[in-house]
Amino acid sequence: MKKKYSKAMGIAVASMMAAACETATVGQSVPSQQKALYVVQDYVGDGIFTQGIEGPAVGPDGHLYAVNFAREGTIGRVVNGNDGLGNAGLFVQLPTGSTGNGIRFDQAGNMYIADYVGHNILQVDMATREIKVFAHNAAMNQPNDIAISAAGTLYASDPKWADNSGQLWRIDRDGTTHLLEANMGTTNGVEVSTDEKHLYVNESVQRKVWVYDILPDGGVANKRLLIEFADHGLDGMRCDSQGNLYIARYGAGVVAVVSPTGQLLREIQLKGQKPTNVAFGGEDGKTLYITLQERGAIEMTRVEFPGRAHQLRK
Repeated sequence: MKKKYSKAMGIAVASMMAAACETATVGQSVPSQQKALYVVQDYVGDGIFTQGIEGPAVGPDGHLYAVNFAREGTIGRVVNGNDGLGNAGLFVQLPTGSTGNGIRFDQAGNMYIADYVGHNILQVDMATREIKVFAHNAAMNQPNDIAISAAGTLYASDPKWADNSGQLWRIDRDGTTHLLEANMGTTNGVEVSTDEKHLYVNESVQRKVWVYDILPDGGVANKRLLIEFADHGLDGMRCDSQGNLYIARYGAGVVAVVSPTGQLLREIQLKGQKPTNVAFGGEDGKTLYITLQERGAIEMTRVEFPGRAHQLRK
């Protein structure tokens, strides 16, 4: 989410973080499988990432990746330490003029990054770390979060924070872009359902989560409201293996867990108040990682079910 994080703030934070070492770690812990469910702790401590931290995603190597490690325009990789906590380091520096937000991986292991400044979707070869523009469309406001189907179709939210509007895009495997819907609210979190039949999209300011049917060609239809919240914002979302949706509630300090029928199942209380996104990882896929804007940190908790992305990698 970039709603409450200006570029001026980004420059200030980047200058402070530039002095940070390229690798950082935090204190002691116990193995993740022994942790209590839904109890959060730090995975990466305060200020290791900038306040632009976003896009957590676990790669084919099992490591966690997120944007804006130490300074804006970077991708950080977090490796599990012997204590079960995270050692964060620089993975790649993005091209000049690019700043990442959402990250996803395809079945072949390629990384895709929503470059909200450059109106791009970037692709990173994980072996060579070569970065290229996979898709570009000047009509995009600022591609924010991305989701990916098992077949490799990408979906991108595209908010315009200046007037609280947004768009929704489909990006095919050849990099061609297709506008699925305009004149929406501030589109932000986006996710493909566990059964690959539905697309979830939320609107941050309007606090609504929409669900669409995914058509055979990757298009969407039959839009309807899944759930609406009375306060605070909505940010990144991920599904677990049961089809439940985990939603970062920006400003509320929780991750909301919502069933496929729109029932609020639980709220996971966080240490920070401004979660920007979530991702599943760990050996069994049952560790939930949460990026926190105001902390520049990553929290984690154990959950009952593995994530959808973990199931796809099996």
